[in-house]
Amino acid sequence: MPQEDFRQAAYPLFEQGEVDVLEWSIDMGWGEVPIPVWTKELLDFYGDQRRLLGHSIGYSFLSAEWTHQQQAWLMRLADECRSRRYRRLSVHFGFMTAGSFRENTLLPVPQTSGTLRTGSEGLRKLSEIAKIPIGLENLAFAFGQQDVRDQGGFINDLLVAVEGFLVLDLHNLYCQMFNFRKTAVELLSGYPLERVCEIHVSGGSWSHPQSGGTAIPIRRDTHDGPVPEEVFELSSEVLKLCPGVEAVIFERLGDTLTNSEEITQFRKDYSRLREIVTNQKQ
Repeated sequence: MPQEDFRQAAYPLFEQGEVDVLEWSIDMGWGEVPIPVWTKELLDFYGDQRRLLGHSIGYSFLSAEWTHQQQAWLMRLADECRSRRYRRLSVHFGFMTAGSFRENTLLPVPQTSGTLRTGSEGLRKLSEIAKIPIGLENLAFAFGQQDVRDQGGFINDLLVAVEGFLVLDLHNLYCQMFNFRKTAVELLSGYPLERVCEIHVSGGSWSHPQSGGTAIPIRRDTHDGPVPEEVFELSSEVLKLCPGVEAVIFERLGDTLTNSEEITQFRKDYSRLREIVTNQKQ
């Protein structure tokens, strides 16, 4: 994140040599406001060291209609991959092309043969431009139990088109565990764990919409809070199940670290996650 609060929280970790790999949301740097010098220096350094990963939610490869917006996005991607050396690139399962929103989420899709054809072609176009390994990240949002049950298998079918990898986001799994009353075992059994080479870990928040006069909490993947204990526990278990993991990414949005206590908690969460990963390697 290029925001100043994230720099204050995270930069000491870079200075101390505690960050082995960096992931960058590539289209975050394509706006009108240039990224800060310190961010560019980090990206260039990790790229030169072959320790830079690319990520995005803006491509919307599952949208049914191919648009000028998507074609323009791919052309920007070509420039990005020429300017920096990314090891691989992942995008989110789901689609989002309805325009600009102040707050939004990727939406699930009907898991049909037609959607599979559309998504496979979208991934192939991405692969042809990027010329690096392509992966998908699981989605927290779902319209119902069937979406939750079938997501892992459908992601695997999509990845076949590019022999791609899976980014397993553990907070997204936690959201589905709570919101749809699933166990970790139930969810993980549906995913192609042999394809997992990257794990995402983050915190989030609770929403309390009203339903029949009763507040029913919903867990949201908002990347703006501390990592729940359940996600730390899930990290340890998933690392045992996924021997092909090469990177574990700790995520936090900028402009969400509002005071020194939150910055301290951010660093504690990072250190604890790093310890879990180190212990698993031994």
